[in-house]
Amino acid sequence: MILTTTTEEQTISLGKKIGLFLKDGDVIALQGTLAAGKTTLTKGIALGLDIEEPVTSPTFTLISEYEGRLHLYHMDAYRLDCAEAFIDLGVEDYLGERGVCIIEWSERVMEELPSSTILISIEHTDGENRTITITNWPYGELSI
Repeated sequence: MILTTTTEEQTISLGKKIGLFLKDGDVIALQGTLAAGKTTLTKGIALGLDIEEPVTSPTFTLISEYEGRLHLYHMDAYRLDCAEAFIDLGVEDYLGERGVCIIEWSERVMEELPSSTILISIEHTDGENRTITITNWPYGELSI
């Protein structure tokens, strides 16, 4: 499924729609370049999970946790040297368990993620435009 957003608000709105569908155990692998919109989309997903706390990039904390309708574990693999370092963080305790896991820079750790992982690739084209490709989405069609 390929969608295009033209504003930050649309990206957040799409994220919120995604969040409304998610269930315990869902894992989302986010991929895209620096400033592609990974954290922006995650902010919307958090809204769809009824999370009221502001969501920020977990680049320096590596794993941020938020409470809502479902627990959200927001992870960042950007600063990790290898997939083994990801496992050393204890992420196996989070993946596929209660709550939802979102991993930014997931291309660094894909081999450690479950086969049911939802892959979301974000490409920043120009201005605020983003092309968002969603693979392995089990919940039907989405729209902007």
